[in-house]
Amino acid sequence: MALDMSCRLIEIKQDMPGFNSFFGSWVCKDDYNIVIDVGPANTAHRLINDLVSLEVERVDYVLLTHIHIDHSGALADFLAHYPMAKVICHEKAIKFLVDPSALWAGSLKVLGKIAEAYGKPRPVKRDRLIPHTQNRWKDLTVIETPGHAAHHLSFSYQGQLFVGEAGGNYFLINNKEYLRPATPPRFFLDVCLNSVDRLIALGDQPICYTHFGRADSSRRLLKTFKDQLILWEKIIYEQMQNEGKGLIERCIYTLLKDDQNLSAFNKMDPDTQERERIFMANAIQGFIGYFNEKT
Repeated sequence: MALDMSCRLIEIKQDMPGFNSFFGSWVCKDDYNIVIDVGPANTAHRLINDLVSLEVERVDYVLLTHIHIDHSGALADFLAHYPMAKVICHEKAIKFLVDPSALWAGSLKVLGKIAEAYGKPRPVKRDRLIPHTQNRWKDLTVIETPGHAAHHLSFSYQGQLFVGEAGGNYFLINNKEYLRPATPPRFFLDVCLNSVDRLIALGDQPICYTHFGRADSSRRLLKTFKDQLILWEKIIYEQMQNEGKGLIERCIYTLLKDDQNLSAFNKMDPDTQERERIFMANAIQGFIGYFNEKT
C-alpha cells in the first residue's frame, strides 16, 4: 500500500539518554496544514524550529490524540508561534488544557523525573480549542479510542490512520519491527480492545504512530497488537498468581522471553533498553490495576 509522503514525521529530540527516535509530530501539508501532537513543553522550540526550516508559515489545525504531557505539553508555546491555529481535541480534555495543574500533578506522580524532563505545560486559551464532537471537517474522521488514555482520539486523514498510542508503541530497530503496549494505570483491557476493533473496522490504510514511525498496513499491525494485549493479559495474570517478590521484574522477564513482538529489544542500545523497561513496567502496572479492580 502506498504511503502518502505529503505527511511526514518530525522527530522531536530529547535530552534524556535513550529518548531519541521516540517523540514525533506528524505534519501534513495540503489545502490545510495540520500537525498531529506537539511533544513535551521543554522541547517546543525544537518542533517550531523544524517547522520553520520546512517553511511551514501557517498551521491551520493541531490534532491532539490525547493530553499526556509528552503529546500536549508544548501546545501553549506552539500556539503562540502559530496564532492562526486551532486545536481539535477530546471535549472532556479541554479543562485540563485550560488549567493544566491537575495534569501536571498527575504526571509528576506517575512519571517523576521523566515528567520534570518533559517540562511543565502552560495554560491554553479556551478559544483555541475545538471539542472533537464539534468537528465539521468532512475530510477528517475522528475516532474515540480510549485505552491508553481515557480521552484518547485517533484520526483518519488523507487515507492514513494517526493512532497516537491507541495501537501501542511501534519502532523499527535495525529494520526489525518492535511493538509494545502502552497501557499505564488506570487501564481497562476491554475498553482498549474495543478501541482497537474500532480502528480495524475502518479498513486497511497506512498507520502512523507518535512513538514512532509509519507502516503500510493498519489492519496487520492492529490485529498483531490485539493478540499482543491478550498475550500480556495471560502472562501478567499468571505471574500475579505466583507468590514471591519482584512481580514487575518477573513479568518483564517473561514478556521479553515469550512475546515475539519484543524480540528487537536485544538489538537496542542500553539506554534505549532502560527506557523500554521503564515503560514496560508502567504498562504492566496498568494490567495489574485492571486485574485488581476486577476482583
